[in-house]
Amino acid sequence: MSVESVESEVDGGVDSTTPVWAVFGDLMSVLLGAFVLILVGVIGVQLELSTQLQREVKERQLETQRRKTLEQALAGPLAAGRVTLVNGRIGISGSMLFALNSAQLQPEGRNVLKSLAAPLSAYLQSREEILMVSGFADDRQVREGNRRFADNWELSAQRALTVTRALIDEGIPSSSVFAAAFGSEQPVSSNADVEGRARNRRVEIAPVPKPSTATATATATATARPRE
Repeated sequence: MSVESVESEVDGGVDSTTPVWAVFGDLMSVLLGAFVLILVGVIGVQLELSTQLQREVKERQLETQRRKTLEQALAGPLAAGRVTLVNGRIGISGSMLFALNSAQLQPEGRNVLKSLAAPLSAYLQSREEILMVSGFADDRQVREGNRRFADNWELSAQRALTVTRALIDEGIPSSSVFAAAFGSEQPVSSNADVEGRARNRRVEIAPVPKPSTATATATATATARPRE
């Protein structure tokens, strides 16, 4: 047998295989593709977080500006110590507005609301907000013999309505204000002593985002003065 035939038989018995460098190149291509996908995902997450952070910063800046604008509008009543302004909520002592267990507005309380009406009206003109008037009470039950109110819920609701209607009488549009009642919930002080209970008997006025047209119409109807 000749040498050529032997080499031919040897070569014929060996399987042809893909070169190692070709396999390595394919593997690197797969790894590179996976790396690119991961990188794109990371960049997407970072962009989303950055957008969210910018949005939160903008919202905080707007809220700070809103409170500053409200504080400037109420500079007079605040300087006189007749109201407080905490976190954008205007607080009025219940004893200034009403006698104990009563929803009839006292002269001093009406004067306070009169001093608030003009600056609040000016504030609302440039903003998409309305006023929420909230009534709060202490945890003591309504005095026995007072048949007008069943409990603190009814008392706080009627006080909120009284303040709401007083603001409307002073020129605030009925579509820009509504009443809410919280009873003895959400106290700002302990009800264990006289001073704490006095602080909890209060009315708060807070600007809130303006609702839809349908909701605003229903609110205006609910807070309008009933027919005589």
